Amino acid sequence: MIQEILESNQFIMLMALLLIISIVVTKFSSRLGVPSLVLFIAVGMMVGNEGLGFIHFDNSEIAQLVGVIALIVILFEGGMLTKWKEIRPVIAPSITLATVGVVVTTSIVAVAAKFILHIGWLEALLVGAIVGSTDAAAVFAVLKGKNVNSRLEATLEAESGTNDPMAVFLTISFIQLLTMDHVNIYGMVGSFFWQMGAGLAVGIAVGYIGSFSLNRINLDSSGLYPLFALGFAFLSYSSSSLLQASGLLAVYITAVFIGNAELAYRYSILRFHEGFGWMAQILMFIILGLFVTPSEVFTWSVMSGGLFIALVLICVARPIATFLSLAGFSFNWKEKIFLSWAGLRGAVPIVLAIFPMLAGIGNSPTIFNVVFFAVLTSALVQGSSITWVAERFNLVSDKLGNPIHSLELISIGKANVEMIEFEVTEQNVVVGKTLEDMELPDRALINAIIREGDVITPYGQTEIKAGDTLYILVSRKSKKEVKKLLEAIDEDNAHEKSRA
Repeated sequence: MIQEILESNQFIMLMALLLIISIVVTKFSSRLGVPSLVLFIAVGMMVGNEGLGFIHFDNSEIAQLVGVIALIVILFEGGMLTKWKEIRPVIAPSITLATVGVVVTTSIVAVAAKFILHIGWLEALLVGAIVGSTDAAAVFAVLKGKNVNSRLEATLEAESGTNDPMAVFLTISFIQLLTMDHVNIYGMVGSFFWQMGAGLAVGIAVGYIGSFSLNRINLDSSGLYPLFALGFAFLSYSSSSLLQASGLLAVYITAVFIGNAELAYRYSILRFHEGFGWMAQILMFIILGLFVTPSEVFTWSVMSGGLFIALVLICVARPIATFLSLAGFSFNWKEKIFLSWAGLRGAVPIVLAIFPMLAGIGNSPTIFNVVFFAVLTSALVQGSSITWVAERFNLVSDKLGNPIHSLELISIGKANVEMIEFEVTEQNVVVGKTLEDMELPDRALINAIIREGDVITPYGQTEIKAGDTLYILVSRKSKKEVKKLLEAIDEDNAHEKSRA
């Protein structure tokens, strides 16, 4: 009994150290320009069986389960931060990249895998399908905080959030062709359209129910609202999966629906899921790092094969897929090159590479190791240079506004008001206006202004200046009107700055 307690305490200590080390690693990640997922994987490999030997882990079922759960959390967090008004104009090119682009990428990579890995055509197509989609976790993490052109950023985020169904469909289809004697091709095609259509429908339905519930149900603690929202993410995935539809697509659609709704406690929900999303990334990549056997990955045959496939993927397959998919859309050649370069691979291909192992396919260990090395190469080469490429092609943009944060300072159930925080930029219409001229609704009051580190007590003749941070007490009914007033942009000023 005592020995079991000591072992459990040691395990808790190890988990605490891993969490602290992984969070500290993110600081080095930003300084070194290396995607954090690479360093998280390195931490997992370091404490694994062939590293320091603290943890021995080789269970493919648990690795897959942890990966899927983490992807749900990451997709949900990324989807809630996605602005519908930004992705709506790029829905068509994003969907084309997520479907046609994945098929083209799969086909080209399959040809390379066939001759480099000396495997059959079906197994080569399986390798192509596994690495065919960009990864939402990697894309969301790398683009976060980068001042990339908003149209291109929206295209990449929408593509990465919607291309998983195609990759999963192709992966499972090729596994079935490899393991089953008789497969109905027409049934497989029909299954794909069902997965996409039903996943979209479930995502919208759960998103509507979730946003309605979050606004209508008064809970006893504000800390329950983020958990309430997370429950709808898992409900969306599980409902779609039970219907044989795409659960990951449903989660992303649900998140976009909820994230763009008028939520009473948006700030608390977003802040919680930002931290929980990081936790999911850390856990997922450490588990994947533990699952890897370094002595099998870092061999000449695996590294050379993985490197060649990564080069074909980065320099041939992705660019061709991007240019073909976007042929009918208004992207110039610089934007297409950037979109092709920013097609990061990450957790999804590694998790999909576990599927052949679960199915008992003969070459599955080789496929997993090669895919793993190819993903590491993609993350290191592309992930560390996205900002440089964007600046090189002059595809960065100034942010024309700042998000409005709701500070839930009023106890739930006692008042139907919120305190919102807004940072004024040079492009906002309110710059230069006095409080009397702003025409705020009757149930809205500017309580304080932070200007150059000082607190200013506002009165009628106080003039709003760029850089001010406003704190406004507003009723929930008037919140939408106040947000519209604050976010209004002085178009002439914005155009003059963009030309300059």
